[in-house]
Amino acid sequence: MERAVEGLVAVCLFGVGLSHVLQPLAWVEFFVWLRGQGRCAVFLEGLLTLNFGALVVAFHNVWTGLPVVVTILGWGMVLKGAARLVAPGVGLRIYERIVPERAWHFRAAGVFALALSALSSYLAFTA
Repeated sequence: MERAVEGLVAVCLFGVGLSHVLQPLAWVEFFVWLRGQGRCAVFLEGLLTLNFGALVVAFHNVWTGLPVVVTILGWGMVLKGAARLVAPGVGLRIYERIVPERAWHFRAAGVFALALSALSSYLAFTA
């Protein structure tokens, strides 16, 4: 099951990471739109993040070697999702900092996501 979760993480991070690198302004537009929807949008992001993280931690509880990176990523997403659900006002304040002039942040995050995707692919497909 752990290899399947690593494959899932690899595919998801590849898609999101590539999108962040190639379409950073679209991501800015998306979060500006979310900000306009208020706390309900923060809840939606929180639910999506929490569910993905929960899936990872439920089926990938590995605390040794390189696979620990996937487990830590899952727990990070659980914490981020829970924070969005518990304190949506904080999420809205974070959304306020997302402006076109900072679109490069999405590119940087995309490069990081692609690196994590490569690591997760290595773990999933070389076992």
